Amino acid sequence: MIVAALALLVLLISGLPIAWSFGLAAIFALVWEGLPLLNLPTKLFAGIDSFVLLAAPFYIVAGELMNKGGISERLIRFSIIIVGRIRGGTAYAAVMTSVLFAGISGTAIADIAALGHIFINSMAKEGYKKAFAAALVAAGSIIGPIIPPSVIMVLYAAVADLSVLKLFLGGIVPGILLGVACGVVVFIKGLRGELPPSGVTIPAEERPRVIRDGLLVLTLPGFIVFGTLSGVFTPTEAGGIAVIYAIFLGTVVFRHLDLSGLLKSFRAAARLTAALFMMIAAVEVFNYILIIGGIEEWTQGLLSFFKAHPTIFLLLCVVVLLFIGMALDAGPALLLLAPVVLPLTRAMGIDDIHFSMIMIVSTVMGLISPPVGVCLFVTCRIADIKLRELWKELQWFFYAQIGVIVLLVFFPVLSTGLPNWLRP
Repeated sequence: MIVAALALLVLLISGLPIAWSFGLAAIFALVWEGLPLLNLPTKLFAGIDSFVLLAAPFYIVAGELMNKGGISERLIRFSIIIVGRIRGGTAYAAVMTSVLFAGISGTAIADIAALGHIFINSMAKEGYKKAFAAALVAAGSIIGPIIPPSVIMVLYAAVADLSVLKLFLGGIVPGILLGVACGVVVFIKGLRGELPPSGVTIPAEERPRVIRDGLLVLTLPGFIVFGTLSGVFTPTEAGGIAVIYAIFLGTVVFRHLDLSGLLKSFRAAARLTAALFMMIAAVEVFNYILIIGGIEEWTQGLLSFFKAHPTIFLLLCVVVLLFIGMALDAGPALLLLAPVVLPLTRAMGIDDIHFSMIMIVSTVMGLISPPVGVCLFVTCRIADIKLRELWKELQWFFYAQIGVIVLLVFFPVLSTGLPNWLRP
């Protein structure tokens, strides 16, 4: 187990892609321990042999189609109608759009790609600091993997053997709270007079169409959640229906999506799906190495120490996950740690959805934490600013969102309330 961990650390530091790092570290450990490599293809296939994972490519395709179908501009205009008239209105609109767009994209990178170019440039023209606008977009992007439909929750459900729908429902309140945390920072800066009044208005004659388009877009996440909740279709089937609905909106209703856009969406989704599935398969092999290396005996020692103090254990998990997120992307971190830690939390009597939300939100925070947060570099590239400038403004949003995680630890109902109330 130690050999595998050291090999993984060296490969990650060397800059090798994550999937290759996990796979090669596992192979090295197998050879080191003298175990047959015949186990490798079996474990690789076992990692992706899950019906739940079929939902992931559907949601990825639906997100790509909606992104290229002109929905980002429609959601922005819809948000401006609601909150755009007050001081800092465009900043509030950015937060609200991030929350709404999260129900479409399912990933953080998609949020930044769709909203970054629009908000960062337009807010700078209104008098906002470019670094502040970039920080706001980056902080809002991590809501994407939390509010359903979420690709990362589909992957997590597969490795943790949990209900996708319960995870989707459990992510709604935490995702909204992350948006509220960003709104609080905007509010405080507005009180200090650091934000300009909104310079964007929607003409009165255009508002009915803007509201109609915004509500049509928002029917997609509601359609997925309520359709699966009612038992009409499974989360996987909902993904397929979401793709059809996204094509209908983009080509027939909005008429913003043509054949070229369709093909680009399918290609982008295929590349992302292939990368995700390769990573899942490689992490499965690495988990196998940890199991035969005695990880279960090590976790039993932790259980005996923390069993009487589950809240302290959760707070420790948050700290550890935040540090892991500084070096490892959210996806592989969840796939690697969930099979190890979940048996511990179950033995402590901690609700699966409660812990899962804490774990998912904590690891996703790594996307905007230096030094290797993926969303940081994408945002810096879009805004053409240095990481130091971005972090100077982003840190306040980061700390506010850490406060949300602390609330999730001490108030389980924030995560479990909706799943228990609706009982899917």
